[in-house]
Amino acid sequence: MKPIQVGLLGIGTVGSGVFNVLQRNQEEIRRRAGRGIEITMVADLDVERARKVVGEGVQVVSDARAVIANPDIDIVIELIGGYGIAKALVLEAIAAGKHVVTANKALLAVHGTEIFAAASAKGVMVAFEAAVAGGIPIIKALREGLTANRIQWLAGIINGTTNFILSEMRDKGLDFDVVLKEAQRLGYAEADPTFDIEGVDAAHKVTIMSAIAFGIPVQFDKAYVEGITQLSATDIKYAEQLGYRIKLLGITKRVERTDAAGKSAGGIELRVHPSLVPSKRLIANVEGAMNAVVVQGDAVGATLYYGKGAGSEPTASAVIADLVDITRLHTVDPLNRVPHLAFQPHTLDQAMNELPVLPMSEVVTSYYLRLRVADQAGVLAKVTGILANAGISIDAVLQREADEVGGEGSTQTDLIILTHDTREGTMDQAIAQMQALPTVLSTITRIRKEELQ
Repeated sequence: MKPIQVGLLGIGTVGSGVFNVLQRNQEEIRRRAGRGIEITMVADLDVERARKVVGEGVQVVSDARAVIANPDIDIVIELIGGYGIAKALVLEAIAAGKHVVTANKALLAVHGTEIFAAASAKGVMVAFEAAVAGGIPIIKALREGLTANRIQWLAGIINGTTNFILSEMRDKGLDFDVVLKEAQRLGYAEADPTFDIEGVDAAHKVTIMSAIAFGIPVQFDKAYVEGITQLSATDIKYAEQLGYRIKLLGITKRVERTDAAGKSAGGIELRVHPSLVPSKRLIANVEGAMNAVVVQGDAVGATLYYGKGAGSEPTASAVIADLVDITRLHTVDPLNRVPHLAFQPHTLDQAMNELPVLPMSEVVTSYYLRLRVADQAGVLAKVTGILANAGISIDAVLQREADEVGGEGSTQTDLIILTHDTREGTMDQAIAQMQALPTVLSTITRIRKEELQ
């Protein structure tokens, strides 16, 4: 049988990994797919560098549209990234009747609804295993492996840069800005790390996973996003003493509640922020640039997916898995393929109405609070009184010796409070009241706490 012909747009780190792994494992891939898969055309602005990677026998061009226009190309791999030209090229490839494989989580999180609709109308596939958690097959697990389950929640360490920074802050007791410079020097962080450290990259990924888990359209604009730039080594140390690790988590949960009138008031939580996780949880022990996702299903319970979230060949592993899937399903009736977001497309909008993304003020979780306070009588009573009046139950209180915090003769100390579950809006009001106390001497640190069980 004639090999499937693939056109590659962008042959940088991941693109060269795809080419090399496909070449190296060609025989095994052919046995699995039932026919050969060959990259026969590559588009890259740096034509000379591209030619060095692919050698003879592969056509190299500078214009991506030449690949899309080639009638012999069956599948287009988009590895350019970003929202701009990548979106135009993906839609043009779909319009030309080509299947698309992409690692572009930003594109799918923001424009996925439009792209999937175009693909469905044209009867082609858009595969995106590499867009979330690099080499970990989490998309396939959610779309197919867990299809019997009503997914209750998932939580993931899905950005290697931030996890590396947090691991280093914990191991070496250093503050964020120091570790960031080291991460940039080692190549773990980009020269402009904003998307990583502000949580945007993780939010793109959890948006995609949320859509697949709950059968709703992608809704990146409704995600709550908070990065790690405000975290201090002090809080990481205190968390450790209390039996927790701080991780940047992407979290999405199905919430089922009824209002006072008995009507359903549930929805979906969709959020990215630093979280205290109990040290005994497996995910709390994921260190360095590794990724991990925990998925809780009603039938299977908790499942954990762990591995490399980036890198040339780990990401290539996911891209090629998508190529094999498309090769197998190339001639199958579109109605018999796995839907892009696991659920039949016509059901997504209704599900979105029944399960709206909740505002952060309605999220219920527990909290770590650190208050720098005057070391005098009655401070603790006032603080705990405010929490009690708000109906917020305290799980634990830790008060440091003033000398430990500010040195000998210090008149200030740290007060650390862990709470039980409460509504975020209620906590916001209580923090505002505590912040107004004359004995509270600096901005209160608030980090959410997730038990993940």
